[in-house]
Amino acid sequence: MVLAVQVLLGFIPSFAWLLFYIQEGMRPEPKRLIGLAFVTGAAFAFIALIFQLGLREFLSEAPINERSFLWLLLFGGVEEFLKFAAAYAAVHKSPDFDQPVEAMLYTVVAALGFAAVENVGVLIGGNPGSLGFANIFHVITFRFIGATLLHTLASGLVGYHWALSIRHFGAKRYLIGGLVGATLLHAIFNYGILNYSERGLSLALLIIVGFFVLGDFEKLKAKVV
Repeated sequence: MVLAVQVLLGFIPSFAWLLFYIQEGMRPEPKRLIGLAFVTGAAFAFIALIFQLGLREFLSEAPINERSFLWLLLFGGVEEFLKFAAAYAAVHKSPDFDQPVEAMLYTVVAALGFAAVENVGVLIGGNPGSLGFANIFHVITFRFIGATLLHTLASGLVGYHWALSIRHFGAKRYLIGGLVGATLLHAIFNYGILNYSERGLSLALLIIVGFFVLGDFEKLKAKVV
């Protein structure tokens, strides 16, 4: 029973942000495609885990601390690339994927599926009964305003640059720039959370980036980029 509740609660932050972000589209998107992007993002979270376990093994002999910026940059890069890959795999061949702003929306949706799996993993923590309900509520609240929001914003940056790439006839430099920027954001946030007791600065970073990401949505909808 506790395990089922933990799984359900792990998905709540993603569903809450999903309801928010789908309002940013220019038109109602097909529920089938939204669901496919979400599920694909969730599936790619397991692929990311496999890659990260391999990377951890590869780096086991290297003099790199797990809280170092380089470590977080490498692991964040894996996640950002695979979240984009999930969105791309889910929608790029669909005839309904016909507006650049949708690139931004679907990367966010895939990121929410990815984050949902992460949240469930954090809550379960290898022991379904290890967290009381009060602690579960605390963890999931912080995941909602922290890691889950981070995933959406980082993927929003990637999606914005993917949209720019589409508008500029497939120019890869935009997409590469977006992946680099998202990886840096991911690493900076995690570095702050892991190495400083004051989490407010990391959350403030997300708020600032959030304004830019919402502005990017509006620019794509207005076709001014």
